[in-house]
Amino acid sequence: MQSKIDHIAIAVRSIRESLEVYASHFGLPLESIEEIRDQKTRVALLSTGDSHLELIEAMGNDSPVAKFIDKRGEGLHHICFWVEDIVGELERLNAAGVRLVDKSPRRGSGGRLIAFVHPSSTGGVLIELAQRAQDSNHLPSE
Repeated sequence: MQSKIDHIAIAVRSIRESLEVYASHFGLPLESIEEIRDQKTRVALLSTGDSHLELIEAMGNDSPVAKFIDKRGEGLHHICFWVEDIVGELERLNAAGVRLVDKSPRRGSGGRLIAFVHPSSTGGVLIELAQRAQDSNHLPSE
């Protein structure tokens, strides 16, 4: 897999308060704020040049992000790599014995296809794979 970092995600209690730090203090322009209802999260995407910083906020106490913050506090949540063929990458990783959270891609922010690699296979870091929306017109099951 040859790829580049698509974004680094930071779990936050409040996007509004965190924007004060990242947009105001560091000058990162806000590109969008989006609700991902099936993941019970709200995400703010800030531009950092060729990649992004993603602030993720829970939309309820039963959100995976809320559980993450309760257990670990605010901070680094995951690193996302852009891939050209997410289905192929998942098959390759699975065949190599890498533990996957998602064995098939699902829809993420911005219409991208996403899947997560379990942190037990990556030195404790949650890794997300993403195939950009223009490369992913249909989910594999569609």
